[in-house]
Amino acid sequence: MVMAAKAFEYADFDKFDRVRVPKICYAGMLQYDGELKLPTRYLVEPPEIDRTSGEYLTYNGVHTFACSGISFNVQPKMKALEIAEKARDAILTKKFEQVRVNLPNGDMVGHTGDIEATIVACKAADQAVKMILDAVEQVGGIYVITADHGNAEDMVKRNKTGQPLLDKSGNIQILTSRTLQPVPVAIGGPGLAPGVRFRKDLPSGGLANVAATMTNLHGFEAPADYEPFLIEVVDN
Repeated sequence: MVMAAKAFEYADFDKFDRVRVPKICYAGMLQYDGELKLPTRYLVEPPEIDRTSGEYLTYNGVHTFACSGISFNVQPKMKALEIAEKARDAILTKKFEQVRVNLPNGDMVGHTGDIEATIVACKAADQAVKMILDAVEQVGGIYVITADHGNAEDMVKRNKTGQPLLDKSGNIQILTSRTLQPVPVAIGGPGLAPGVRFRKDLPSGGLANVAATMTNLHGFEAPADYEPFLIEVVDN
């Protein structure tokens, strides 16, 4: 832990009278924003991330279309339908071997704690996914649907037994943070080979398994340091 004292960087701050300026050095666990360099002091060096599935497939000649968009509860539908339209059009052109989109509605709007807005956001995401799946169906492709964590599926704070927590007025406390429940992954489409099923010898899976699975579905062997792929082909 950083213990060394250092003159406070913002000693000339004059927006209100702080009475005193402690000589304290603050440090974060790691730098979470490389562009803004935040925080300026941190205890753990940022991990070096290389050979992601997108980078690996692009290096091997897989033409990729990627799209996302963000906003908050003031526009809970966000850009979901616009993203889906772009993805649909990219799929139907057949110019791309991979179309990768991120629909952040459930996560970003879920963080606001606005349940009504989150319902609107999730409905928009459902419509977007349907639009994309219809396009995949038309071109005989394969789809992989998953998420990196939960959020909107449970917006209530709970005790250890799962019962909702109440505030002093008896109202249910709203959960605005991400949840810890496992998220599903769905793989299908007319382009999927017969006999493909989820492996039964994997006790659990994660995003690293999804990366390996997508790589293999493109016909490439995933790098050895990727986690095992999720599917196998069984002879009927």
